[in-house]
Amino acid sequence: MDQFTEAMGQLAGGVAVVTVQDGRDDIGTTVTTFASLSADPPMVLLSLASGGYLGEVLLRRDRWAATLLSGAQSVVASRFATPGRPSARLLVAGTPHHRGEHTGALVLDGGVAALEAETTQVVPAGDHTLFLARVLAVAYVDPTRPPLIRLRARYRPLP
Repeated sequence: MDQFTEAMGQLAGGVAVVTVQDGRDDIGTTVTTFASLSADPPMVLLSLASGGYLGEVLLRRDRWAATLLSGAQSVVASRFATPGRPSARLLVAGTPHHRGEHTGALVLDGGVAALEAETTQVVPAGDHTLFLARVLAVAYVDPTRPPLIRLRARYRPLP
């Protein structure tokens, strides 16, 4: 398994922060397994470790948001990836953000893009759970910013 993890670490992945509003709380985490699934209808795929808190919440709450981070947002990515992190509301303090119109979830400003989605199917897959979701809205797209990627266990901005 260590060789498998190391092998997959050689593949660059885009970095996103996924958030969901759960009652009076906000939950979020950094992910690198987030991808376009379909253009018509617009759909995305999110993979989360099974048994994680965000995954548990997404089994109850269908609507969520994803911010595709820019190269300047590695600190935000690290904050949302830290084990035992506090509420997402505290993690975005001092970071420009807004609430998604369709989901109420936190959407970070300054990324390369952000969208809101609604889970349509949940698929168990080994030690992960796949969330297939239709895109409700694209909050913004900023192609002038370089994206943040994760490669060989490090966050790196693309040139």
